[in-house]
Amino acid sequence: MSTVAVTTNRPVLADVVSKSLTADAVLVVGAAVFVGLLAQVSFYIHPFVVPFTGQTLGILLVGSTLGIRRALASMALYVVAGLAGVPWFASHASGYSPLLFGYLLGFVLSVSLMSWLATKGNDRNVVSALGLFIIGELAIYAIGVPWLALDLHVSLTKAISIGMTPYLIFDLAKAVAAGTLLPATWRLVDRTRAA
Repeated sequence: MSTVAVTTNRPVLADVVSKSLTADAVLVVGAAVFVGLLAQVSFYIHPFVVPFTGQTLGILLVGSTLGIRRALASMALYVVAGLAGVPWFASHASGYSPLLFGYLLGFVLSVSLMSWLATKGNDRNVVSALGLFIIGELAIYAIGVPWLALDLHVSLTKAISIGMTPYLIFDLAKAVAAGTLLPATWRLVDRTRAA
């Protein structure tokens, strides 16, 4: 007799509110718009060529709350619509930017990893949620930084120094904020469902 371990996925936050395809569609569009709005919180610091934005906070929240299908759909909408001309990339930009395109691809990887980890319960307490958000940030850099190096024809070390290192303190602050907010939201949801 063989024993097979069955791993069940836990619901993500969006599963609590979404009970129909219409609700899923609203969440997908709303998440893309949310990321686009946070992308407008944007500024450059010389000599860095990648903007500092609130956009990644949106990516972290989308990846950790929507579940894999909705999160990927929202990122696909965000990237495709932005490439097609919707001015919701950082600083109202749109279209293809070879310099920043790797970061957009990193958003897709980030929400995929975060959605999977959230279904394993890593969104329920502050410590695991903080780890979840740090992994999400690193996933963005895993594609964005090498792409930046290729586009600028610089070494990976140089790309890390101009496309990742200066942003880490801001990204850590976003991870801490989101890592505190998400488990607190789950506690509120659990209390509401128990009442």
